[in-house]
Amino acid sequence: MTRKLVAQLPFIVLLVVAFTFSLLTPKFATTANAANLLTQASSAAVLAGGMSFVLLASCIDLSVGSQMFFAAAVAGKLLLAYESVPLAIVAMPLVGVCCGAVHGLLVTWAGLAPFIATMASLFVLRGAGLWLTETRAMNLPAEFTGYADATVAGFPLPIVIACVTLLALTYLHRRTAFGRQIVAIGHDREEAYKAGINCSRTIWQVYLVSGVCCAIAGFISLTQLGTVSPSFGRDREFNAIAAAVLGGTSLSGGTGSILPGAAIGAILVTMVFNGLNLIDANPYTYPLITGTVILFAILCDAVRHRHFATR
Repeated sequence: MTRKLVAQLPFIVLLVVAFTFSLLTPKFATTANAANLLTQASSAAVLAGGMSFVLLASCIDLSVGSQMFFAAAVAGKLLLAYESVPLAIVAMPLVGVCCGAVHGLLVTWAGLAPFIATMASLFVLRGAGLWLTETRAMNLPAEFTGYADATVAGFPLPIVIACVTLLALTYLHRRTAFGRQIVAIGHDREEAYKAGINCSRTIWQVYLVSGVCCAIAGFISLTQLGTVSPSFGRDREFNAIAAAVLGGTSLSGGTGSILPGAAIGAILVTMVFNGLNLIDANPYTYPLITGTVILFAILCDAVRHRHFATR
């Protein structure tokens, strides 16, 4: 298997999945469904972008779905209490920054393993969100949900937000010292430290980026769904990891891309569930499909790692 073929694997899988669903149902290969698919993938792409940053630093964030839920719960409470859409919108990224800052401190200052710290946070933030919402769904006003149907220069606002976010992440990754430091830490943290990189500060900043991405993804999903339900954001961390890895980001750190990698991975994961919905697949099979997608992503990462390790 050539290096070029390995690099193009996400595109190949995407085309195969698209072709398969096109054969299974005529509803799939339509302009309307393509637009719907990209809109659905917007929040997934932002989450995958943030997750890619974390994975690049050889860390992980298992709490992204719960961060989405907690940020949405705070925004919903503020919106219903003060009827201020701008206040709710501003609150979400602030919540994301706070969550990211805490995660960064747990990993760097407290010395907890990223897996343990963020897994604990998954339950803490989910519980905090349920406490805020009193385990009841909060229906949001049309002034807020209307953003899902808004357009910018003819393009749906969710897609525009996702594109701007991914472009910003790509710039940070490829064009800044911060991005180079993340890659260096992901390749070999000890060597990065010897080279003068402040590893603790960089990893803390990585979790800040992840927290902001969770808040942005939460905003997109919240405008589309129009309600903060107890299941909001549940299991999104697994889809985000799958999307990032399918897009070429290594679970071992140091290698990956935001554009096109994470974007392609997010579209691929969203496409699978979009296609299953169109062919009226049994909803009870979705967890099975999710697990299969994650396993496939891990296998792809293993193939890439083994291939490049022998070069």
